[in-house]
Amino acid sequence: MPPSADARCTYLADWVGTKLRWELTADRTQVKSLQDVAAGCGQQHVQYEHAQD
Repeated sequence: MPPSADARCTYLADWVGTKLRWELTADRTQVKSLQDVAAGCGQQHVQYEHAQD
């Protein structure tokens, strides 16, 4: 994770967007980690498009 809070939230949004785009799963540990970081991100928006078949 990037050390800067702003960069960390952007990185997190990109990571989640990639997971959604490619319909990737996350185990409980990863979900908990993502939620912990996201708690400090305020109103960060995740943008993505589903991958083309």
